[in-house]
Amino acid sequence: MIGHATKAPSGHNTQPWSFKISESEIDIYPDFTRALPVVDPDNRELFVSLGCAVENLCIAASHKGYSTHVVVTGSGVIKIMLSQDSTPNEPSSLFPQIPIRQTNRSLYNGQIIPDDDIASLESIDTEADVSVHFFRIGSPEYEIISNMVYRGNSLQLNNRAFKRELQHWMRYNKKHQDATYDGLSYAVFGAPNIPRFIAKPIISSIINEKSQNKTDRKKIASSSHFILLTTSDNTIEQWVNLGRTLERILLKTTEMGIAHAYLNQPNESSELALEMAQKLGIPNEYPTILIRVGYGKKMPYSLRRAIESCILG
Repeated sequence: MIGHATKAPSGHNTQPWSFKISESEIDIYPDFTRALPVVDPDNRELFVSLGCAVENLCIAASHKGYSTHVVVTGSGVIKIMLSQDSTPNEPSSLFPQIPIRQTNRSLYNGQIIPDDDIASLESIDTEADVSVHFFRIGSPEYEIISNMVYRGNSLQLNNRAFKRELQHWMRYNKKHQDATYDGLSYAVFGAPNIPRFIAKPIISSIINEKSQNKTDRKKIASSSHFILLTTSDNTIEQWVNLGRTLERILLKTTEMGIAHAYLNQPNESSELALEMAQKLGIPNEYPTILIRVGYGKKMPYSLRRAIESCILG
């Protein structure tokens, strides 16, 4: 079950979780040594990632015949109580999607997702105080969000601390990625496996506002919809709930053959997030996670650390 939990997405693939096992409970602890203090100063995205891990674990537990009860403590530890079900569970179609789900950062093919499929995604159960909004390419809202992404790039890529943090988590070739089993692997971006002393200066030179906006314009134009997830009060429990809801959507899109990738730049600036919420007509919600969806070819997978390294004694 923990192995499935660790397949969850996380910012920069930091994998900011630890697990503690007891007789009838698995607890998930935030690992703040893997936090991103520049891009995620409040640890909001960290707790969203933990929520995604919770959802994977609960789906895996149900598959193994357990009922689950989840409690988010004030300190941010998430307790998952397990009890044996007396009756067999209906197999979840999402369970086999857990190991094959991936964040696909590639250019998509421009095909529009059918309305019926969007309706299926809209019908997915959401956790308390979480809202999910869908915006089709060509709509005024899609244009608003796109411009917010470009403005977010301007803020972040002119911030030296942001660039240092990003580069700290970049893995420049196979040897580098295999030494850590975390971070942003060269392969998921479609980069070649070349010596680090060559790759690092090349990649560093293209991490700038102009280059990123040019790339994002193409990727946004190739996508079908934006999906924006928000919370009502911006609390740890709601961030975890949002992560659980997000993972259901990601697993369902995987089942449907739909690719996804993150564009959280506007959510990571409180000023831009507030302005975006106002322009989208949701002024009382907190924009938290933004993804683009569409159809694209499979990309290489991000690596995960050994399960044993994530379990507390």
